[in-house]
Amino acid sequence: MIDTGLDDRRVESFRSLAESILALPRGVRLVAGAGKSTFAARLAAALGGAAVVHTDDFATGEPGVEWWPRLEREVIVPLSAGEAARYRRWDWEARRPAEWHAVQPMPAVVIEGVSSARRAAAGRLAYAIWVDAPAELRLERGLERDGRDARPYWDAWMAEEDAHFAQDSTRARCDLVVDGNPGIDHDPETEFVLIG
Repeated sequence: MIDTGLDDRRVESFRSLAESILALPRGVRLVAGAGKSTFAARLAAALGGAAVVHTDDFATGEPGVEWWPRLEREVIVPLSAGEAARYRRWDWEARRPAEWHAVQPMPAVVIEGVSSARRAAAGRLAYAIWVDAPAELRLERGLERDGRDARPYWDAWMAEEDAHFAQDSTRARCDLVVDGNPGIDHDPETEFVLIG
């Protein structure tokens, strides 16, 4: 770990985080993270090629989280019992279920996406991570990915997201808070900036 001398942030390696997670006393260690798919992919690599399940593969784009019970039933419950998970990805373009995916029980599986570390899943998670970024930056990243025409959708989604997190107290229950816009010198391929 490198102390940056800037407030309460410091540089940590994905390898060190992976070692801490794999040292936890669980069969299949479910790691949930609200934030960035890039962070999840780098952590999965450090975990030795862990599978990554994206909440976007379940969310339908409709208001609310009606998709959550399916993610819990098809992924979280079987994996936490040491069994394989099987689910169909939601195709956002076609607005219907798409191909099937299978996730084998591994030492760790990363569940990535908004609300994956929710209170309802806390008892089955080995580790929860929050990637913190300013609202303006999250909006800009979303519009870069989805196009400027998606602005009304993003405005509605972010208001819903803020309300969910306020009610759920997700950030306060996470084991780790990561700076999603650190401005601190580090190698983003192998390191991240930890808050707190």
